[in-house]
Amino acid sequence: MSIYKRKDSAIWWVDVVTPSGSRIRRSSKTAIKKQAQEFHDKLKSQLWDVEILNKSPDRYFEEALLLFLKDGQGQKRFDSKQAHAQYFRERFQGRTLKSLTSEELINAIPTFCHRRKKPLSPATQNRYRSSLLRIFSLAHKAGWVEKIPFIMRKNEPKVRVSWLEKSQAAELINSLNLEWMRNVCTFALLTGARMSEILTLTWDKVNFAKNLAIVTNDKAKSGKARSLPLNNKAVDLLQKIKAKSKSKHVFVRCSTGHAIGDIDRRDFRQACEKIGMPSFHFHDLRHTWASWHVQAGTPLFTLKEMGGWETLEMVRKYAHLNANHMLDYANHVTFTSQ
Repeated sequence: MSIYKRKDSAIWWVDVVTPSGSRIRRSSKTAIKKQAQEFHDKLKSQLWDVEILNKSPDRYFEEALLLFLKDGQGQKRFDSKQAHAQYFRERFQGRTLKSLTSEELINAIPTFCHRRKKPLSPATQNRYRSSLLRIFSLAHKAGWVEKIPFIMRKNEPKVRVSWLEKSQAAELINSLNLEWMRNVCTFALLTGARMSEILTLTWDKVNFAKNLAIVTNDKAKSGKARSLPLNNKAVDLLQKIKAKSKSKHVFVRCSTGHAIGDIDRRDFRQACEKIGMPSFHFHDLRHTWASWHVQAGTPLFTLKEMGGWETLEMVRKYAHLNANHMLDYANHVTFTSQ
């Protein structure tokens, strides 16, 4: 029989003989006979196309997802790639790659976060878009699709550079209720380290003799290990914490001694509101550190290396804060009507 059921299952199976005489038995994954027959007929047609007409077999979206996950293994933020793969699998499971249209793909990109009950930013939506494009790019390289579908990129607002004067920064720190939050935020202002780099820092990565901390490649945003220079104030802070520490992690919750997975957003938000900066974010502490350096005359290339940015273009947004390097050239061209 071309379709049949096994004794221990309600699922229909198909039995197909290819044009070359090979026999293929495969589950239709359905208990409905009509659907199983449709699956049988489609499979038989595909096998004919492959062997007689030399057409490429249709590939399924899940197969491309496997390429995507294999490609992403060992990369930074692989957990995000896994989350994206799961999200799109739930929407396109069982679909062939060739059957998916650009319109369907665009409409599948999420626009709202139900967990946080707020819209997703254009940047977050673009990350989902990038994952989709990568999935189809890998499928195209494998010869599974003829072209990569077009997916419109969302316009992202220009990078907002918000920073504090030193007096405001001191006021912010003093407005925090939790001691460990004061330590974390102070360290961020002194080093420009990212939140993830701070919260995952362990004592074995701190070198007091050389005034350095090491950000390992699995913790760095760029995926490349780097040195984090520690000024005297940062060293003093770490030594003060070290004197009381019983954990391998540098920054822990004072009440439990446990490692910190995230900052206390309520404490930070209330402190920002107290100093009149309700829209200030934790990452703006890094902007503040960079802004202070530029205003103090630190060259942009040096700042790039200190902050672990991948390109010089990423730090040019701070250049306007110090125009002193242009003043010497300003008088090269003068004009008077007298």
